[in-house]
Amino acid sequence: MGKKIYVGNLSYNTTDANLRDLFQTYGTVVSAQVIMDRYTGKSKGFGFVEMGSNEEAAKAISGTNGTEIDGRAIKVNEAMDKPRRDNNRY
Repeated sequence: MGKKIYVGNLSYNTTDANLRDLFQTYGTVVSAQVIMDRYTGKSKGFGFVEMGSNEEAAKAISGTNGTEIDGRAIKVNEAMDKPRRDNNRY
């Protein structure tokens, strides 16, 4: 299983295909997704890329962090697990 990568500071014009194109030079891209707002359908300005192996992910992080895509310098690092939310607040 590959490593999931967080990609931040994306232009609102960046697409899943743009992310895939950028990262595939570093290895196999399992998935590439720009996160969209569920109500407006517009980009939230960040996304996730899953690479085929940990080695490919490490190369992709070091090779793309700070590079410019669609006029914005992107922030790239290893994705952290999101803490679980307790839905029983009431």
